[in-house]
Amino acid sequence: MKIAFWTSVLVVALDQALKWLVVVGLNLPEVLHIDVLPPVVALTMAWNRGVNFGLFADESQVLRWVLVVLPIVVSVWVWRWTRKEGARPVMQLAAGALIGGALGNAIDRAVWGAVADFLNVSCCGWTNPWAFNVADIAIFVGAFGLILAAGGKTPRDGGTGMG
Repeated sequence: MKIAFWTSVLVVALDQALKWLVVVGLNLPEVLHIDVLPPVVALTMAWNRGVNFGLFADESQVLRWVLVVLPIVVSVWVWRWTRKEGARPVMQLAAGALIGGALGNAIDRAVWGAVADFLNVSCCGWTNPWAFNVADIAIFVGAFGLILAAGGKTPRDGGTGMG
């Protein structure tokens, strides 16, 4: 599980370093928008107080702390599940990415009260209305990687296949 551990540490460190650079260093909450590679890449400040895409967003302190604790619980579950599945290197890498991303966003909620989203990528005449961050990318890549690395096992067949 060393790969999972170090991957999660790397993801949290990169995520938090970039967030501090953009939020504090570039003062994006005041500036709001910086073109990086127009019209494809921009930094656009968005505070996410809800879950994905701001769903269920509100100023509730209860929701804030639920969304701090929930990723920690999910991270522990993913860690244990990956270990139980045999902790193959690919699974560890995917689990580490997912865990690191989840913890990175949980840190934001604990420190700032919301997740700092700032990356905005548009393409081919389509303007993307949403912003995201490194943690979001890691969560997506990690979840997708775990699906692929699990090898099609289902709880009903115990991983023995249908044939």
